[in-house]
Amino acid sequence: MDLVGISGPKEEANKEKMCGIQSLKSQGSLDSNREDDRGSLILTLTLYNVKKIELSKAAEVFEMFETQIYHFETRRTKKPKNSADDLDIFVECEVHSADVGILITTLKRVAKDVKASREDKVPWFPRKIQDLDKCHHLITKYDPSSDHGQPGYADLEYNKRRAFFADLAFNYRVGDPLPHIEYTAQETATWGEVYRKLRSLYPTHACTQYLDAFQQLEKHCGYREDNIPQLQDVSRFLKERTGFQLTPAAGLLSARDFLASLAFRVFQCTQYIRHFSSPMHSPEPDCCHELLGHVPMLADKEFAQFSQDIGLASLGSSEEEIEKLATLYWFTVEFGLCKQNGLIKAYGAGLLSSYGELMYALSNEPEYKPFDPEVTAVHPYQDQAFQPVYFIAENLEDAKVKLQNYTMKIKKPFALHYDPFTSRIEVLNTPQKVKRALHQIKEGLKNLCLSLENLS
Repeated sequence: MDLVGISGPKEEANKEKMCGIQSLKSQGSLDSNREDDRGSLILTLTLYNVKKIELSKAAEVFEMFETQIYHFETRRTKKPKNSADDLDIFVECEVHSADVGILITTLKRVAKDVKASREDKVPWFPRKIQDLDKCHHLITKYDPSSDHGQPGYADLEYNKRRAFFADLAFNYRVGDPLPHIEYTAQETATWGEVYRKLRSLYPTHACTQYLDAFQQLEKHCGYREDNIPQLQDVSRFLKERTGFQLTPAAGLLSARDFLASLAFRVFQCTQYIRHFSSPMHSPEPDCCHELLGHVPMLADKEFAQFSQDIGLASLGSSEEEIEKLATLYWFTVEFGLCKQNGLIKAYGAGLLSSYGELMYALSNEPEYKPFDPEVTAVHPYQDQAFQPVYFIAENLEDAKVKLQNYTMKIKKPFALHYDPFTSRIEVLNTPQKVKRALHQIKEGLKNLCLSLENLS
């Protein structure tokens, strides 16, 4: 069977493409500026009697429709009809939703047995670490320029300073050097007041993992009362210990974007500081919250894995599941308590960066419940006052295992694998991809077995 040439159909396809777009525009269903106007597509097709020219013609079709190809795989047809050069092709890609029908029609002109399955119901999620540049959608309810309840609302200089930090974050791209900040004397004084008061509570209120890391941060990263640490120094410290790294954030991010970053062991971190008029409270995350609350725990391997597991579970999840995962994050990473040596200790960043709530959480006032992800994920939380209920983990290892068991029940049309060598997310939707992932795991196990043999 002869292949149909692409030269004529290409012009025809371009006409069809333009007509399709104009039609959808007139119906108000196409917005070319929206990221979510692209749909994921899985295609299988067959090329007969393949030469280089046939492959290039097929490639031209994908190029014509600005297709983002995530996986392209060829294999010889099991039952060739014409020659041993017949190829079956598998393509996993993303294309503008308006172009899907025309793309398939055009492919049928250069190939046979074209089959497609859509994944439109799966929300977009980053596949490689560079995609995190798109994950910076802000929740603006705490913006100091618009929120009357914000301590810095009427302070024009503070709002100007915040705009400076926001510009730094929005212009940052993964791989750039982290912005070095020259903090003002007033900002450093605010940090110093928070640092001094919280540091007095840590020995009696913080978990041992936090205390161990905090000591190292003071030694290696400039953690002290008269100095606000730089993200570059802190990110380097985390990278060496758990593989986590920091990127600048402009403010409070959407749950989906923030959790997606954790999947790549990236923590989006603010650099601005709360208004000086309210040093002991901030309605939004700031560098006191990030550097004193989150960073020390991210230096613990067990906790770093716990954080990444939540992030991986969020990728491609429904809005309902994102809400549950965000609630789990709230009651663990932000406001979690755990048992240590018969005592209750804090490991949540919201507690470890708030003098008042840290005191309250370990008093006799709040209610304690055992950490159970099924219960915790649907429990109402309070973001305007102290929590009436806190969930207590037996230990961080137990919390991690329970979370992993919970996330395995989240229904998705695919499985995911994070490749730490390439910092990419692999969608395991073919036997070959599963085999490659298994091969990596086997190689790791082989090395561990050899290590055990050497030790025995």
